[in-house]
Amino acid sequence: MVAYLVAGYDVIWRAVRNIFNGQVFDENFLMTIATLAAFYVQEYPEAVAVMLFYQVGELFQDVAVNKSRRSIADLMDIRPDYANVKLADGSTRRVSPESIKVGDTILVRPGEKVPLDGKVIVGSSAVDTSALTGESMPRSVKEGDDVLSGFINKNGLLEIVVEKPFSESTVTKILELVENASSRKAPTEQFITKFARYYTPIVVILAVLLAVLLPLIVPEMTFNDGIYRAAIFLVISCPCALVVSIPVGFFGGIGASSRKGILVKGANFLEGLNDVKYVIMDKTGTLTKGKFEITDIEASEGFSDEELLELAAYAETHSSHPIADSIKERYGKKIDERRIDEYNDISGHGVQAIVDGKEILAGNAKLMAKYSIPFKAVEEVGTIVYLAIDGAYAGYLLIADTIKDDAAEGIALMKEKGVEHIIMLTGDSKAVAEAVGNKLGIDEIHSELLPQDKVEKMEEIMAHKNKKDKVVFVGDGINDTPVLARSDIGIAMGGLGSDAAIEAADIVIMDDKPSKIGTAMQVAKDTRQIVWQNIILALAIKGVFLVLGALGVASMWEAVFADVGVTVVAVLNAMRVLKK
Repeated sequence: MVAYLVAGYDVIWRAVRNIFNGQVFDENFLMTIATLAAFYVQEYPEAVAVMLFYQVGELFQDVAVNKSRRSIADLMDIRPDYANVKLADGSTRRVSPESIKVGDTILVRPGEKVPLDGKVIVGSSAVDTSALTGESMPRSVKEGDDVLSGFINKNGLLEIVVEKPFSESTVTKILELVENASSRKAPTEQFITKFARYYTPIVVILAVLLAVLLPLIVPEMTFNDGIYRAAIFLVISCPCALVVSIPVGFFGGIGASSRKGILVKGANFLEGLNDVKYVIMDKTGTLTKGKFEITDIEASEGFSDEELLELAAYAETHSSHPIADSIKERYGKKIDERRIDEYNDISGHGVQAIVDGKEILAGNAKLMAKYSIPFKAVEEVGTIVYLAIDGAYAGYLLIADTIKDDAAEGIALMKEKGVEHIIMLTGDSKAVAEAVGNKLGIDEIHSELLPQDKVEKMEEIMAHKNKKDKVVFVGDGINDTPVLARSDIGIAMGGLGSDAAIEAADIVIMDDKPSKIGTAMQVAKDTRQIVWQNIILALAIKGVFLVLGALGVASMWEAVFADVGVTVVAVLNAMRVLKK
């Protein structure tokens, strides 16, 4: 009795408490009734063994849950404990991140976490972004670069001006997403919950019939033999393996995704990725970097590419246009303004400047025509900046929004995972959209769309798809929010995407890589495979042992191993998704 109570007091207590709460038929009830029946027929060691091995199964369950939670627990470590705020006199004070206001300047020393989202105003460093993005390679940041809370400063001293309060910072939003993820059940989990609700009362009724009818039907069987067989039947029939391993499987899938920098807001969205047939993608910031870069430099005879870039950077020194910024960023050297003698901004054309005594013209074709500079027009997708030096055509710079390095790989991977239609919706011009879409192998391209046009296109696709097929939308901007919310599964590029898009999305990719969509689909496929392996394994073994128990072939010991053994095997199988 002492051994029994030590091993099983919590099971008995939960059974009693649940009865008073109106939840009579659960695994605690089955275990309690079965072991009390074993006591009644004086099979004391077997009653103790049932509770003891049930606790062993619970231990394995806890190990599995803790293991699958570990990557999320690691994520919790990104929550900053303090911030070093810079005071008016130049000194610093350590304060709580919650007390920092937008516009305050904070200091982040080597080894410290960046506590709030902001922009670097002094210093440069390498930052570890692995907790947010899953990427092991440190990222370099310098003056003018955005940094997110949760980054870890590796070597330099950074001064950062805060752009968001702590309640709206990236780290806070991520933690909220992760903490709420397990509350949204997948259809398979909901099915098992309903299944257990009807399954358990039926099993109890069958056990009572076994205890009462068998002694009446079989002449040599006593009433105690009937009760013993009914107790065996109850132990075997416990739905522990199903009830435990399926949520653990999905939780493991969510944990495996978070390790890879993919935050899934619920098991239902993870399971939904298995049925995706349509993926609709925004262009800017999703397939492209959303940032102007020089993609080509073509210098005329007598000029070098380096000379062309340098003079263009000097000519654009005083311009704040994104095109000018991309030229100065590519040049990357400190500009000596003493070399600039004159500067004129010619609206709608470009700039005219005197650098080192030379007249530099940098702008569009209209600027060349205005100054009667003979040149050859270039037909390329992007913005062309033509340059002339002292009245002679010197060449051009091609500036465009570059395609992300892994965009083509991402499209190919999605098709490999069973996506049948990949569609691009963008507000950009037809020429640019088709150039990007054709290069990446996208099936359909719709350009020059307003946000409301994107929603209309989404509605058309939703109306024509099969009921089971899922439609995914991938975007990153505020204008994508309505489409993200309307889709079956919304995926946001969360690295530097808008808060509204991240809020509306069901899955957030923290490093902005399109290839991670295919990775998420693979995790979903592995998770579903493991979950269904567990369901089939549990039902098959339990079915065999229920028959053996009813026929009197299986003893209570075998019943215990059938129940706990299946649970342990199912839980260990569920943990495999973390290793994939």
